[in-house]
Amino acid sequence: MSIRTPPTLLKLAGESLLRDQALAIAALEYLPAELFPQLFILAYKNRSHEEFLKAMAQAWPFTVLPLGHLMQPPRFKVLKAVLDGLDVLLAQKIRPRRCKLQVLDLRDTGAKFWRIWCGDSTQKHLLIVPKAVHRSSPNMEHPLALVEVFLDLNFNDRDRDEFLMYVIQWAQQREGLLHLCCKTLRIAEVPFRRVRKVLDAVQLDCIQEVQLNCTWDLPTLGTFAVYLGQMRNLQKLFLSYIHVLGEKEADEKEEEEQEEEEKKEQGFFSQFLSQMLKLQHLRELVLESPSFLRGRLDQMLRCLQTPLEKLTITHCGRLTHSDLTHLFQCPNLRQLKSLRLHCASLADFSPEPLRALLEAVAPTLQELCLDNCAMVDSHVEAILPVLSRCHQLISITISENRLSLATVGKLLHHTAGLRSLEYEEYPVPLECYTTQGTVNQDGLALIRAELTGILRELGQPRTIRPATEDSGHSEYYHVAFS
Repeated sequence: MSIRTPPTLLKLAGESLLRDQALAIAALEYLPAELFPQLFILAYKNRSHEEFLKAMAQAWPFTVLPLGHLMQPPRFKVLKAVLDGLDVLLAQKIRPRRCKLQVLDLRDTGAKFWRIWCGDSTQKHLLIVPKAVHRSSPNMEHPLALVEVFLDLNFNDRDRDEFLMYVIQWAQQREGLLHLCCKTLRIAEVPFRRVRKVLDAVQLDCIQEVQLNCTWDLPTLGTFAVYLGQMRNLQKLFLSYIHVLGEKEADEKEEEEQEEEEKKEQGFFSQFLSQMLKLQHLRELVLESPSFLRGRLDQMLRCLQTPLEKLTITHCGRLTHSDLTHLFQCPNLRQLKSLRLHCASLADFSPEPLRALLEAVAPTLQELCLDNCAMVDSHVEAILPVLSRCHQLISITISENRLSLATVGKLLHHTAGLRSLEYEEYPVPLECYTTQGTVNQDGLALIRAELTGILRELGQPRTIRPATEDSGHSEYYHVAFS
């Protein structure tokens, strides 16, 4: 027999009050702030309380109303009720006494706020009141607005498009009274025509992060770049699965036809680069499966206006030897805090350029990932002296590479003096594998004991995560000395 948790007194009080909506609206001026989130949720769940939600928006006693978390998926009646309440506020010269609202947050944030105020009564409420954000973007000025509205441009389904345009058009009609700030743009497998309509309607210099995960061709990327160049406060750019013209049919084309296509590709790519030159605040670059950069990576790196702090390149097997050489030699990578290379084949690559880059970033580097880069003992041994000087390093992962026990042991010795190091992931040594490439479990137990012995010999509390790779599946283990 299950025992149902009885409702809290706070919830019972809210339900009682909402039985008379007119009385509840009149009481908002006198209710304690602690009741507002619970009442809001109760009214949100009841489809007949739009007028009460409108009134609550006008009397909201916190600086932020994190409505976006409740808009997954969008609830247009709730949204309209809150925006109608804001309209009343914007029309008033003097705000109601209770109202402290500065920010309407329509991003998917605020889960903790609603959960604690409306659920876990053991938490300290005052510690989790969301704070207003007073500056939308760095290096950007806009007229002083009574309210800021934060909205992520997230393209995934048609309902979301309708939601975005509803908010954007509402904000446009109230220009000067409020400021609509869109910090994040995420596009995943949607036609550009759907995106374009929204981009034409928002203030692009608010955008600080772009995630583009689409199988777009270079002409489409070139068109999008015109908008990208207007995002002058962009700090993070994520590009995934952009492909070149006719990439899938390249083998079937005649030589002259391929040359013509290549000229077109370079033209569109040049258009993209010309807009990249306008990005003065870019700090983080993520490239996933960047086949469109094959033979052109150096051109893109030369467009960087400021030193990068974070660089991630994954599934970059199609990059050329020259691309990787330019990558390691780029002057704008000399202040990296994070370097992540995944599935970058370094098998036939001299370790010297990588060693030189690590030497340059040793004073600043905090995260290093070299997973599945076809590294062997000689590659790792070449960078060991440099690793021992990366005193800011917090995380290192070098799994899915074929290294011997001796080399993994050397890694542990050379990183032993790094006091900031908190997370270490290494490959299980080659000695654990059979000739068929499977893991020998008896050998694995011996190797783990051997690694524990090395940690004990070094004499410092430490935990590492050796990872095996068997039939493409990674298994992680803990080896610790405390």
